[in-house]
Amino acid sequence: MTAGAQLVLVSNRGPASFTRDEETGEITAKRGGGGLVTALTGLVHHRDALWISSAMGDEDTEVTRMHDGKTFDLSLDDGEYRIRLVESDPEAYDGFYNIIANPMLWFIQHYLWDLSNAPDIRDHEVEAYENGYKVVNDDLANAVLEEIEGQEGAVVMLHDYHLYTAPRTIREARPDAFITHFIHIPWSQPDSWRVLPRDVREDLYEGILSNDIIGFHTDHYKRNFLLCCRELFDLDVDEPNGIVHFEGRDVWVRAYPLPISADTFSRTAQRPEVHVYERELLRRRREHLILRVDRADLSKNVLRGFTAFDLFLEQHPEFREQVTFIAHMMPSRQDVPEYVEYLERIEALVAVVNHRHGTTDWMPIDLKLRENLDEAIAAYKHYDLLMVNAMFDGMNLVAKEGPLVNERMGVSLLSENTGAHEELLDFALSVNPFDVQEQAEAIHRALTMSPEERSWRAQGLKEIIRSRDPGQWVDEQLADIDAKRSAVH
Repeated sequence: MTAGAQLVLVSNRGPASFTRDEETGEITAKRGGGGLVTALTGLVHHRDALWISSAMGDEDTEVTRMHDGKTFDLSLDDGEYRIRLVESDPEAYDGFYNIIANPMLWFIQHYLWDLSNAPDIRDHEVEAYENGYKVVNDDLANAVLEEIEGQEGAVVMLHDYHLYTAPRTIREARPDAFITHFIHIPWSQPDSWRVLPRDVREDLYEGILSNDIIGFHTDHYKRNFLLCCRELFDLDVDEPNGIVHFEGRDVWVRAYPLPISADTFSRTAQRPEVHVYERELLRRRREHLILRVDRADLSKNVLRGFTAFDLFLEQHPEFREQVTFIAHMMPSRQDVPEYVEYLERIEALVAVVNHRHGTTDWMPIDLKLRENLDEAIAAYKHYDLLMVNAMFDGMNLVAKEGPLVNERMGVSLLSENTGAHEELLDFALSVNPFDVQEQAEAIHRALTMSPEERSWRAQGLKEIIRSRDPGQWVDEQLADIDAKRSAVH
């Protein structure tokens, strides 16, 4: 990229969320959660950038107004940020987030709709798209246009499924801007998109194809996207070279697998707070420890994971009182009815399994419904088996964080439908996330595996995870930006 060129990141969720202290009334910032924020934090540390995101709560909105909706600097524990929060009409934001982005697009891209029952698309959903999703996209796009006004060579990097129509708004106003879009979740196959009304579907794809480069975690998602362009819209697609010809432009489609910052995460694993949780965990530890760390999201396949563990205990009673399954689950999207029901089902299933197999001094599943990174990392360091059995997952950073810091030659059970599987499959136990019997057998195999096999698998995972860092992920994208610009000129 040209030295001094403005780099603008755009995402719905920003690097910080603001909360008010109930006693003092003071508003403070804490780092935002989720894999997207983790990825973009690495990018910002690698290269100076402005980060534009939505004001997602009352405190965010108050901070936005304190800065007159303009850019401001923010210090967080992990560095300095230049950010701009964008306030949208609350009703528009509700339609954008709670009707279209979640669940509609999220469910489509993770194959979560039970199509015999849902969705029923009515004027309500179409109105939420027109007066919610597109409005918030335009709000963020207009903030970008303000920030790059009068600047040549600006690069705009949009992120994820929340912002599919924003690229077109930017493109129409600034055809000279270079626009990229990285999508952090799976890209599903063509038929899944037929859930959407034809006009909405076409509008979304026209927005996405207004980018210069579209990035995904895996080659599989890239191929699905190219297939959608050809089958749904009969576009001219060059699959070997990853190019869609659209409105006289060549749109590059690329795969950039997201790594984690191994050194940073390894340092985090040595924090004093982690050691406190370690001591407590080791004091109570049985012979074997199974771990999962997830949001309580439908896509994470939590119920089948616990069902597989239930089946394992039934088929291998010799492991009773010798194994504990710790599940760190962060409640997710509790304003969406499907997620409220899912969390209730998780708790009910845990109660059934514990009642069926537990004893007076042993509870097979230890369900921890809270977000506590230090506690989760302490468990990462001492598991014998890490379960990542998501139905579909864009990447899944847990699959990389756990093996990196594990100290017990822990085995990874990894769904073949996670993005991480493309990189880690040679050293993980690959499973079909819908095959509960296979998962039960993988649990038994992991807990009875020879030390030699455990060692080479664990070492192989560590080497792959350490082989790339977020800086390289950013550099790969910036190199393609330079290459595409050179090709155009």
